[in-house]
Amino acid sequence: MYPGRNFPPRRQHRRENVNESIRAREVRAVFPDGTAEVMPTAAAIRKAQEMGLDLVVVSPTAVPPVAKAVDYGHYQYDLKKKQHDAKKKQHVVQVKELKFRPNTDDHDYEFKKQHAIRFLAEGNRVKAVVQFRGREIAHADLGKKLLSRFAADLTAYGSVESLPRLEGRNAHILISPVKTVVKPAPSGGAKAPGPGEPPPPPAPSARAN
Repeated sequence: MYPGRNFPPRRQHRRENVNESIRAREVRAVFPDGTAEVMPTAAAIRKAQEMGLDLVVVSPTAVPPVAKAVDYGHYQYDLKKKQHDAKKKQHVVQVKELKFRPNTDDHDYEFKKQHAIRFLAEGNRVKAVVQFRGREIAHADLGKKLLSRFAADLTAYGSVESLPRLEGRNAHILISPVKTVVKPAPSGGAKAPGPGEPPPPPAPSARAN
């Protein structure tokens, strides 16, 4: 019969900067009633536990570190919820590719131009590519002219990062969205006219009595 093997005890997960795991000798303890006091860490932990709460370090780089008396489970839930909400608000910039041919007709050109405007308005970059097939490569200048026209039509919505370039059998340009600047409304509460809107009529002059 083989002798039993002695396995080392499993290491329990230790919560950092919570209660007894706080290494600082003193902390600025903040309690639910809004009071804050610089006190020894052990005393702050005892006071938090008397309230049925945990002492959690929320600002470890401060001198001394700032710790709050909170319910650790609720604190973790709120923290993860804030991180999730912040991640949802982040916009990942994508490169949207639109493909053309040297002899693309006006209808197809306008259709793809509207797509490009929408992509740029959403904050994405647009890569316009002209593909050459067979002997079309001999007329690469037509593709470059088409890309230059495309960039000019999108001047109000995006800026070209580089001039049209020919790589292999493709010519392309990359367009980045233009950041819009919101102008403050003029003083007095009057609203500035938008693009294409007529200016407001002049205010009537006061009559003399």
